[in-house]
Amino acid sequence: MSQDIIADTLNEIMNAKKSRKETVVVDRHSKLLLKVLEIGKKEGYIESYKINKTKLEIKMANINECKAIKPRFYVTKDEIMKYVKRFLPARGVGIMIISTNKGVITHDKAINDSLGGALIAYFY
Repeated sequence: MSQDIIADTLNEIMNAKKSRKETVVVDRHSKLLLKVLEIGKKEGYIESYKINKTKLEIKMANINECKAIKPRFYVTKDEIMKYVKRFLPARGVGIMIISTNKGVITHDKAINDSLGGALIAYFY
């Protein structure tokens, strides 16, 4: 196990998807991971998640791929589309999650609000 909780959790989600499981239970979680899962739920990639004492149970929905972006590139509003082309399969397919000074948001909202920040993860 590494020190990156988000990368570990998204890898566990992909491993569970490959083994045709519907839920994943992870032992470690953070506030940033919960915000990433909330955006994934809002966009339809995560069906639900809940915390039982120290365990986090994640129920997957329609995920083709989800990964953490490492290293965490810092981008300006003008550079976001360069990374969208790099990480997402096509324009309008999937989301990138960016941590900005206004909170954790999708790349579309960051472009609309003219914000830059650190790239965290992507779903499609």
